[in-house]
Amino acid sequence: MRMDAALVIDWTQMPTYNTIMSVAAGAGLLTIVWLGLSLRSRREAFNADGWAIALAAPGVVLFTTGLHMTLTWPFAKYFPFDNIIFGEPSLGFGVLLLLAALYLWRRRVKLEDAESPGAEIARTARPLSIFVIGIGLSLIAIFFAGIIFQLFAAPPEEPISGAFSAYPWIEATFMSTLFALVGVGAVLFPFTLPAMERGGAISVLQWIVGVAWTLAGIAFLLFGALNFFTHIGLITNTMSG
Repeated sequence: MRMDAALVIDWTQMPTYNTIMSVAAGAGLLTIVWLGLSLRSRREAFNADGWAIALAAPGVVLFTTGLHMTLTWPFAKYFPFDNIIFGEPSLGFGVLLLLAALYLWRRRVKLEDAESPGAEIARTARPLSIFVIGIGLSLIAIFFAGIIFQLFAAPPEEPISGAFSAYPWIEATFMSTLFALVGVGAVLFPFTLPAMERGGAISVLQWIVGVAWTLAGIAFLLFGALNFFTHIGLITNTMSG
């Protein structure tokens, strides 16, 4: 352990679990895109149980960790804004994933027998448009906050990410852009539902949302996995005693 670390953190005062939150958020986004592609495929039968499980797994993680972070503010002592940035969007996304999983499981027989399960799901999802757009606008607001206030920069004590600590705009731009991609996709998502109901070729809006969520999903998944190393290194380099 480094003994000359400039930063010392009392980790008993800051439970940190945005590592698994990032992995779950990335997995959730990629699963939604994959589900959308599956609903358009005629090559295999729609397996509602499988998709319900796939959505529920990250949903449980995001709901429980997001709820805890939103209500308890574990980062309050050192990085209070992170409680809003990571906790509240995770809570909202987790609720949506769990509701989607519950719907697919409850309606699995009807959906699997339907001529167009995508159309059935699109009609059911339409009333959620207001909440989804609200979450999207919130994520876009986080994008502007990250850029303007230069958030997300890792301290020099954190391996890999800390190498860019002298240039806070790099990680601020990277992370803020990920939130913007998810936010733009969420704002546009309700407008893709009519095309899903009609079927046919992928619309321009569907393509934009799919690409935005795929890029963000891959980045969140990989960055979260990387943080299992970098955050352990940060803890090792900054804990007292």
